[in-house]
Amino acid sequence: MLKFLSKVRIEFNALDPRIASCMEFLAQCNARKAKESNPSCQVQVKRRTDDYPPRITVTFVNGVEETFDATSTPAQTIRNLILDKGSFLETEQMFREAGEQWPVIVPEEELRQPFTGIKPRKAEEKKQ
Repeated sequence: MLKFLSKVRIEFNALDPRIASCMEFLAQCNARKAKESNPSCQVQVKRRTDDYPPRITVTFVNGVEETFDATSTPAQTIRNLILDKGSFLETEQMFREAGEQWPVIVPEEELRQPFTGIKPRKAEEKKQ
């Protein structure tokens, strides 16, 4: 998960009962496997003293920043969103390294072509 991120900032009040998602996400970030995937990713924890709701802000390696409301978003959901976006970033990088246009634009006429990869089954084959 951290391999797609350059920075993680977790903010919460330790006395707030809504911090479960923050604590679980912090544990995931501190896991050995996560740290080994990107040792240069900064994980910052800001302990607040006000009643500001817990939140998690991540910065992807391409500089895009996203903030999650940790009171209503489970840590696993945040992790899955990061992995999905990370997969997209990997695909984009692969295309750019190959000198291909990104995003991929499929011409309208190609979208309307019939798909010929599947042979229709004959009536005798359907009965067996």
